[in-house]
Amino acid sequence: MMKTLRDIPVGGTARVVKLHGEGATKRRIMDMGVTKGVEIYVRKVAPLGDPVEVKVRGYELSIRKEDAQMIEVE
Repeated sequence: MMKTLRDIPVGGTARVVKLHGEGATKRRIMDMGVTKGVEIYVRKVAPLGDPVEVKVRGYELSIRKEDAQMIEVE
């Protein structure tokens, strides 16, 4: 089973393996600094699970739940 950023608990760290999805959505995620091999720390998750607040490349970022499911991690 594929493990995504959505599966990482608050306080957990993961390394990006692959970005799924295509076109503008994938491009937007990459433009935010989420690329293969980068480490992501899950800072907090909103009460209803959307958005997910993460720290990547030294800055904080909020990612929608749907986008977080496109980011495969290890």
